[in-house]
Amino acid sequence: MSTEAVTPTAGLPAQARSPRWTTELRREDDALDTLAEEWDDLAARCRTATAFQTSSWQRSWWRHYGRPGALVVLLVRREGLLVGAGAFRRRGGPLGGLTGLGAGLIDFTDILLDDTCADRAAAEFAAALPLTRPWHSLELREVHPEAAVQRVFEHWRGRRHRFADSLCQYLPAVPMDQLLKRLPGKTAQRSRVKLRKIAESGVEVRSTGPEEVPEALEALLRLHFVQWEERGVTPEHRTERFSRHLAESTAALVAAGGAAVHRFWLDGELLAVNLVLLCPSYSGLYLYGAHPRLRERLDIAGLLFGAALDETLAAGIPVISLLRGQEAYKQRWRPDRLPNQRLLFGPRGPAPAAAARGGTVRARRAAVHLLTTRMPRLKEALAARRRS
Repeated sequence: MSTEAVTPTAGLPAQARSPRWTTELRREDDALDTLAEEWDDLAARCRTATAFQTSSWQRSWWRHYGRPGALVVLLVRREGLLVGAGAFRRRGGPLGGLTGLGAGLIDFTDILLDDTCADRAAAEFAAALPLTRPWHSLELREVHPEAAVQRVFEHWRGRRHRFADSLCQYLPAVPMDQLLKRLPGKTAQRSRVKLRKIAESGVEVRSTGPEEVPEALEALLRLHFVQWEERGVTPEHRTERFSRHLAESTAALVAAGGAAVHRFWLDGELLAVNLVLLCPSYSGLYLYGAHPRLRERLDIAGLLFGAALDETLAAGIPVISLLRGQEAYKQRWRPDRLPNQRLLFGPRGPAPAAAARGGTVRARRAAVHLLTTRMPRLKEALAARRRS
């Protein structure tokens, strides 16, 4: 018997096969390490990704702040290619639930979604979120209004709530002369005088290579403590784990072009160091330290902001963020304000109160059944006590 190859009917297009989508939950403590290459490849395809979503930052944070057994990584793949990824930690306590990595150390929480299929990837991500108990929830703090996880929020079919979080402020990344046009006349004139004084002071700004980052950040923290000695510093910034995390993550970010560290020298003395985070959507001055002696001679805010702006312009980034906080030195630039958001994802099904009431009813029925079938004498004794 002869066989013939089947060919498509002339004039009719062949039917395209739908791509295969899969999701995966990873819970091992080294999951972020094993996924690092894929993770950063996806980050390059996600326009909303910030330095806080890179594998170098998240791996470092988990090594120094994570709790063994508490990591939950959700992955979405399209034909095997990673197109969605998010890392969370399980909260302790009886209610459990999930939250993002970073605690109070980050300005933007997010997940990663491939820009070419972000909406479908978000839907798959939402369907796979492991919120199965009536009391489980996912809480994400400091979410930008245009973050990728906002798509997941829209696809979530369980309970969901959105609240305002910390205020962030932004400026267009344009040359300083254009930026000064945002200011009132007298304020702009005073700023020009201060900037001219900086330019004439002889201060030298040096960029730091990856191998020099640990030394530079050690100096940054030392100057940071001196600078805020009388007003107090964030307690966590004084810890050894923060120092190790900052040095480890920043060295990797600098090597990948995701951060810049500037050192400021005047008359042969190192008097200031800053750390600028760089991502496709916006940059941000994350942390700095400056000696009080420099403040006596120059406008520190103008000096550090000018260096961050130059770095941002050189990288072709359209916006410079002043990150969280409403410090006075930020307001001089008349920035645009946009608050971050706090997102709460609750499980599908009845609300916790209703679930609790249902559980109470079921418990009572089970107790009655136990009394009538297994403990008839105890039932009779309790009835006798009530009659007496």
